Amino acid sequence: MNRRTRQRIANLYDNFLQRSYVRGKLACDPVYAATAALVAGTNLPLLDIGCGIGLLGHYLYAQGHTQRYLGLDHDQRKITAGRAALQRSGLDAMMELRCADVAELPPTHGHVTLLDVLHYLAADRQLALLQTATGHLAPQGCLIIRNVLREKTWRFHATRVEEFFLHASGWIPGGPQHYPSVDELRVPLENAGLDVRIRPLRGHTPFNSYLIVARPHH
Repeated sequence: MNRRTRQRIANLYDNFLQRSYVRGKLACDPVYAATAALVAGTNLPLLDIGCGIGLLGHYLYAQGHTQRYLGLDHDQRKITAGRAALQRSGLDAMMELRCADVAELPPTHGHVTLLDVLHYLAADRQLALLQTATGHLAPQGCLIIRNVLREKTWRFHATRVEEFFLHASGWIPGGPQHYPSVDELRVPLENAGLDVRIRPLRGHTPFNSYLIVARPHH
């Protein structure tokens, strides 16, 4: 995504801090391009659980994707900011943002994303959400997860420091609850009959982030 497009999306948001956040995320975070590549070539709707301010939806439409996007987040502040940006964008017919808990998923079937969400839930709620999310996959859909994994590495400790400051800033009110291991994600997804692929997705950051892609077997 070029600089002009990043700035155009950032200008949809209300204040300097939001616009700076948007520019930085679009410029440096590889998860948006990775997600766009995975959902390319399909018209399946995308359910974005823990959507924040709806940035993934704006990225996808800027890249020419036209499938319906539904973003859910429990933080009303982020949904309010995202809806204001959505009204300015003219994408209201294709994108929708709702304030909802992960236990209140709509009856949508398609692709599902969980980007940097799971570690803000307790271990039992992570498992429940994984099981619920797989039930919203279409036969040709994919579950796309980006998350920190618990490992004995300097990257994991760097991530914990970053999360401390995010929590202190108020951006993530609850803070991290449980960092899953690779098997805590792989095993329940494979038990649900999904083919699971896992690879690092860090970009130019020091954080211990991985991309987990799960698809129904065919």
